[in-house]
Amino acid sequence: MKNVRRTLRPYGKTAQAILRWKRFSFNDAPPVFGNSKPKSGSHLLLQILNGFTQIMPYKYVEADPIRTIKKSGERRTESSIATDIRAIKNGVIGWGYVDATPENVAVLCKPDRVNYFIYRDPRDMLVSQVFFATDMHEEHGMHAYYKSLPDFGARLNVAITGIDRDGLKMVSVKQRYEGVFQWLEQKHVMCIRFEDLINNRDATLNAMLDEVEKTGYKIPTPRGKALSVLVEAIQPKKSHTFRSGKTGGWREHFTDAHKNLFKDVTGDLLARLGYEKNNDW
Repeated sequence: MKNVRRTLRPYGKTAQAILRWKRFSFNDAPPVFGNSKPKSGSHLLLQILNGFTQIMPYKYVEADPIRTIKKSGERRTESSIATDIRAIKNGVIGWGYVDATPENVAVLCKPDRVNYFIYRDPRDMLVSQVFFATDMHEEHGMHAYYKSLPDFGARLNVAITGIDRDGLKMVSVKQRYEGVFQWLEQKHVMCIRFEDLINNRDATLNAMLDEVEKTGYKIPTPRGKALSVLVEAIQPKKSHTFRSGKTGGWREHFTDAHKNLFKDVTGDLLARLGYEKNNDW
């Protein structure tokens, strides 16, 4: 039944869009793709993208994200991921967790497409990942191992360093962010800090709308109204992954030992990302 609903969903959403916008063609609105690293604000971005359907004639936001890893744990082929991205046509909004491979960049990074990539302070990302894998998602690959550890501090140590033993494989936080820098280097991708959507919301949302209009498409809803719709669409507590929705929460969980371990593992990562001026934090 769940698969049937997912199959029928695009048709139902398209019918709703036809009624809302009083049109049958949705080919003038450029394809949009919202991208993220896990636990970095993807569901906040998704709520904004759903808000886009209220201010621009988009048929729907795809129900499922495009991922690089199958549920079985196997890595998908680069060509299959690129094929899924290519299937996101004008008038449709997609989202996912994809890397800046040559294939993906070739499909996405074009002046007639809109791309957002959201990232987050690595320290907050780690805290969010540990809570999510331990308490909220029993199918997470790290769930059983995290539960076997004595406390949050021990889990955070593993999240920082990564692990590769006994069938468990998770890269270090430094390795995770190599993919962030790859997207930061791409043209035709608006990279957004999670913190800016929380602490500098209106300016960031305005810039996101500007990004749409850079394609030559004119948003039909007046900017003031469009902003209010997007602000209303942001409802963090409606996300099934919601825990705190704030920035800087890492300070409540990082001990001096965690700080030193993080610095040893990551080097100048925070300075390169602009979250700190140096390693004296």
